[in-house]
Amino acid sequence: MSDPQERAGHPLSAFSGWHGGDQPAGAGPPQPPLPRGRPRRGRFWRFTRWVLLTLFVGAIAATAASFGYNQSTNGPVLRPSRLLMARGGGFDTRYREWGTAGTPIVLVPGAFETADTFAALGPVLAAGHRVFAIDLTGTGYSTPSPPYSAAHLAAQLLAFLAAKGLTGASAPVLIGHSSGAAVVGLAAATGGSRFARGVVFLDGDATPLGGPGFLGWLLVNPYRTTLLRIALRQGWLIEKLYRSQCGPACPPLDSAGLQTWRLPLEQPGFSSELVYTLRHGIPAMTAKEFSQLHALAVPKLVIYGNDDPQMSAADAAQTATRIGAPAPVAIPGRHLTMISSPRQLTAALHGFAASS
Repeated sequence: MSDPQERAGHPLSAFSGWHGGDQPAGAGPPQPPLPRGRPRRGRFWRFTRWVLLTLFVGAIAATAASFGYNQSTNGPVLRPSRLLMARGGGFDTRYREWGTAGTPIVLVPGAFETADTFAALGPVLAAGHRVFAIDLTGTGYSTPSPPYSAAHLAAQLLAFLAAKGLTGASAPVLIGHSSGAAVVGLAAATGGSRFARGVVFLDGDATPLGGPGFLGWLLVNPYRTTLLRIALRQGWLIEKLYRSQCGPACPPLDSAGLQTWRLPLEQPGFSSELVYTLRHGIPAMTAKEFSQLHALAVPKLVIYGNDDPQMSAADAAQTATRIGAPAPVAIPGRHLTMISSPRQLTAALHGFAASS
């Protein structure tokens, strides 16, 4: 029997197509089918590579644009003339002063503020006091001196007091606004009555206030410089923040007023101070430091705006208890009471300073 006939008559010839019997002659053994997921996986990786490449090209373009913008906006930073500076203790501190006689008072600003923030309050207080206001390092016209921690800023304040002879019998009443409350509180707790005749927390409680700390690590140069410069050029943004914190009782900002708030934040050091604050929070006191301040035998007082969005009446009462002060004093205004209510604030401070 020929081979074809033998195959045709073979008992298993009916199953010849069961395992690849459709393969052409000479095609070799049948091949297993391709995995079904392979084409889909290939499309996924091609899409992933496209996304990564797009992000890479976008990052290069953004970096180049940022460098270009920074280069085009580089130039000398404006700085007021005839600034008063006090040098000592490793710090060069810019300050303002009003008045020539009476109990000395030193005003310490909060975040994003300078001595100019007290321009409305200083002349009113000067009717019965020698008044000083300083720029904390990192914001304004004092020479930048990191780190920008509460302890370092308190050391700057103590160095300023020593440089100006405001110690011992000439020790001043220390008034800290907003986060500046932590600076005056810690300076008083550290230096004692030799440096502080009294302590006033104005619109501030000296407690920690955290934020999106990861932003401090993401805001690297050149993007940090670009974003900061763009933000500071938005006059409407500065005015909106000012109105929200100061309220309707405050005078509107004209072009000179905008420059008063903008120029200090364009000075060298502010960018680094901003990143430090984002990473570590605003200046604040620890529980131990609050206990030291509470035990310090000098008068203390808490004053706050009765419409302050950042400090409620309950918060003010807790702060007064925490530092060993009598019941807090409320005056008209929001968070910038030294601008909205300088005369009411002066009235509250006159009696306190007289008893200090």
